[in-house]
Amino acid sequence: MTTAQRLGIDVGGTKCLGVVLDGAGEVLREHRLPTPKGPAAIIDTLVEVAEALAPFDTVGIGVPGLVTRHGVLRAAPNLVDINNFEVSALLGSRLGLTVEVDNDATCAAAAEWKVGAARGADDFVMVTLGTGIGGGIVAGGVLIRGANGFTGEIGHMIVDPGGPPCPCGRRGCWERYASGSGLGRLAREAADAGRLRRVVELAGGDVEGVRGEAVQVAAREGDVDALELVDEFCRWVALGLVNLTNLLDPALFVLGGGLAASADLYLGPIQRWFGRMLYAPELRPSPTLAFARLGQHAGAVGAALLPEVH
Repeated sequence: MTTAQRLGIDVGGTKCLGVVLDGAGEVLREHRLPTPKGPAAIIDTLVEVAEALAPFDTVGIGVPGLVTRHGVLRAAPNLVDINNFEVSALLGSRLGLTVEVDNDATCAAAAEWKVGAARGADDFVMVTLGTGIGGGIVAGGVLIRGANGFTGEIGHMIVDPGGPPCPCGRRGCWERYASGSGLGRLAREAADAGRLRRVVELAGGDVEGVRGEAVQVAAREGDVDALELVDEFCRWVALGLVNLTNLLDPALFVLGGGLAASADLYLGPIQRWFGRMLYAPELRPSPTLAFARLGQHAGAVGAALLPEVH
């Protein structure tokens, strides 16, 4: 690896996390600030993070949404008032450096590929299970970006055309069922139907306040309804993974995002459902399912590595 110090910033819905990496990919320094509203304020915040982490030699930025090959953020459902946001050009002019920009889940894939759970893999898919679902794909030892740079919007695969509305404007997207917010939605529906009494109790008695975290707590307590809901949720996760396997034939899936912190709760049911739904499982090797190693730093670390992997 290069000996240059590399700055990476992960722009999330609530925070901007910056890190500086050394030549071995280790985090030397980090700094975070709240994510403001609007493109001008975001650029100011990115400059502030960069100045706090100086010196550095290269810059990469990870952002949520559709990012072109020229570093323009076309759309970002979880950022306010973002449309055709020229992140690369605007930040580059402020910093006096070339700025590489890519989707945040693609950045997480780059991080896990180079220094995390997928190190050494030539064919793998990164799946980030957070508020939504993002993805990154490495095939034949190359980080795939697509004709326009939009590869990896796997959370918006439609798995149920009559399903619930998605912030993207469509219905029945995979992330409405298999993300952290999807788990919460499934739980509220079950609670409305009179199930999940322990989960509702953990949520203070308010069905509308039920979130996935309460489901996890109740499931670890052995609550039968919560365990059944976890199983249902894992079926939806496995459904998307099976579709991706049939399309891409990866050797490995790396599951990241907030749900990776409870890998022991989800891995077994996901593997079971995956085996049941996969086409011709007895005639093919099944992809390995692993959980990400870099946690909350994955997006920022991958952003720092963008100049090397683009």
